[in-house]
Amino acid sequence: MKRIWAPGRIEYIRGEKPVGCILCDKPNEDKDTENLILHRGEHGFVMMNLYPYNSGHLMVCPYAHVDNLEDLPDEVSANLMVLLKNASAALREAFCPEGSNVGLNLGKAAGAGIDDHLHFHIVPRWTGDTNFMTVVSDSRVIPEDIGETYRLLKPHF
Repeated sequence: MKRIWAPGRIEYIRGEKPVGCILCDKPNEDKDTENLILHRGEHGFVMMNLYPYNSGHLMVCPYAHVDNLEDLPDEVSANLMVLLKNASAALREAFCPEGSNVGLNLGKAAGAGIDDHLHFHIVPRWTGDTNFMTVVSDSRVIPEDIGETYRLLKPHF
C-alpha cells in the first residue's frame, strides 16, 4: 500500500474551527489576498477554496447569508451568474483547463461543507488529472502552492 503525505491538512484538523460564517466574515475583512478573495462584485465575490479539490478551485458566493436559491433576489442571482462566467473565463485564461466542474451543494445531505451560506464551486479539470485519488484513497493531489495559484489568477479579474 502506498501512502500520500499531506502535512498541510493537519493545520485544519488540529486548528481552531471558525465561529460564525466565513463566507460572511471574510469579505468584511480588509485582507483579500490573505483570504484568497480574487474579485468583488456588486452582490457577490469570487474566492479560492482554501482546501481545493484541484488547483484553481474557486467559489462564487453571494454577500447575502442565504441557504437556498429561492431566497436570492433576481438581481443577485443574475450577478452571481456573471461572476461565474467571469471566473470560468479567468480559469481558462490562466490555466487552460480541458474542462471544469461547476456546482452548487445545497444542504449537508448534498455535500455542502458550509450549508447555511450557498456558494458555487468551479473546479478546473484536465484529462488524466488525479480525480480518482479522492475515491480510491480519500486523498487529493494538489500540484501547486495555493499562494502561487492566487498570484497567477489575480490578474485575470
